[in-house]
This record gives sequence, C-alpha cells and structure tokens, in this order.
Amino acid sequence: HTALPSAGRDRQHPPMPALDILFPVLHGLHGEDGAVQGAAEVARVPLAGCGILGSATALDKDIAKRLLNAAGVPVARSVTIDEAAPPSLAYLEDKLGLPLFIKPARQGSSVGVAKVNGSQEFDRALSEAFQHDSKLLAEEFVRGREIEFSVLESPAGELFVSRPGEIVPAESHGFYNYNAKYIDENGAALIVPAELPLDVETAMRDMAARAFRALGCDGMARVDFFLMPDMNFLINELNTIPGFTNISMYAKAMAASGVSYPEVIDRLVAHGLARAGR
Repeated sequence: HTALPSAGRDRQHPPMPALDILFPVLHGLHGEDGAVQGAAEVARVPLAGCGILGSATALDKDIAKRLLNAAGVPVARSVTIDEAAPPSLAYLEDKLGLPLFIKPARQGSSVGVAKVNGSQEFDRALSEAFQHDSKLLAEEFVRGREIEFSVLESPAGELFVSRPGEIVPAESHGFYNYNAKYIDENGAALIVPAELPLDVETAMRDMAARAFRALGCDGMARVDFFLMPDMNFLINELNTIPGFTNISMYAKAMAASGVSYPEVIDRLVAHGLARAGR
C-alpha cells in the first residue's frame, strides 16, 4: 500500500509473501469462533484445522447444545441467560439444582466460569461472566470424570477418534478452571489413556464422532465428556482449537493411539490443502 505523504511515509511497501497454509492456534473470540477462519477463506489462504461453521457453532455453547440435542447427543441440562433479563437463582435452582455453573456462552479456556452454591456467589458470578459476554449459560453440576477424545479428519473426510484421556483437577481448584489450566503447573493431572471398560470407550468414541458431525466440524476437534459413576456419559463441549503443544491432551491422546505429534501436523496440513483445492 502507499502511506499518506503528509505522514512522511510515501514509499511503497512490498506485498506480503504468499502463504502456503494458515495454521491458527488461537483460543476464544476471533481465534476459534470462525473469524480468523473466515478471513482465511476470503483471502483464499488454505487453512489447517476446523473451518468457519464448526468453529462458530462449537464456541457458542448455547448453539452447540441446541445442535447436539437435535442430533440426539446427550448434554448437561442448561438455561440460557440474556443480559437484559437474567433469571433469579431460585428459578435456576428449580431447573438445574445446586450447585450450578455460570459460563459465558462464547468464551474459551474457562474464562469467566464460576461455580455457584448460593445467592452471594450467584450475583458475583453473573457480574464477572457478563464482563465477557452478553449471553451466558447456567449449567447443572455433573458429578463425574472428565474424559476427552481427539478427533482428526483425513483429506477424504474419514474420522479418526483417539483413545481417551482423563483430566483430574487438583482438589485445591475444585474444577478445571482457568488457573488450573494455565497458571498452576500442578493444577491437574492428565491420564492417557484413561482406564475405561472397552464397551464404554467404544460408545464414547462413537459419540465423539457424532458430536463432531452434529456441529459441522471438520479438520480437528477435542470432544470433552463427563462420565458418571454408572458409566452413562454426557458431552461437555467441543474445542476446535484445543491446546496444541506436544504435552497437551490432544497430542497426548493421539500419541497413545499411535499417531505422533509430527504426523498430526502433517495430516492437518494435508487436510487443509485438500479442502482448499475442492
């Protein structure tokens, strides 16, 4: 482009070099909500990972639950909260019981999530969550193990679902919150592969693939479950840009399934280039 001469910068800037592929590893708004993915499509730059539709639907917990319910995929009970008319705690307790969780509908990394046991915590949780989004979710507390599966799509559209991994939050955190994920190095233990009965693991892997398709995902996602003591399970959420270091759950679950970290990268790049060529 040409800068304004009045600014003293009227020289021509060379164009950006062509990009072979964009590999976004960005969490939350504008990173995994379809915005960057849409920019890549408009710019005709091949994209690794999940595309626009799946990114947008998965990040919006309200929309995701509606789509999963419609597809017959079990999810935790919830109530959508609008900033203009938030319900009372008594109403939510009647619908969901206590304790419950308050979550911004469109945030990642557990930003703004709070566990609520009573009225003082409720008011504080609403105030904090509304700083991050105008739409919230109140969600029932589910007592169960946190089990996660990595999903990877081939260039031909076939899904590979990994062995399960388990998150065990430290007792000091109560649940897998932002501090446990990013600040406290002892905030949680990752157990890979998780110890599950074979029939339960098989059923959960099948459900992970169904959830992936129900939200219109492609490329990759991590599918997070709650597994109750009776071996029934619910989908918690899908993350279309999961943590992506070689010690993150996505990579560790893939490694436990025979797919190395470099191979995951290679497959995602191959998928993105094939999608761009279609």
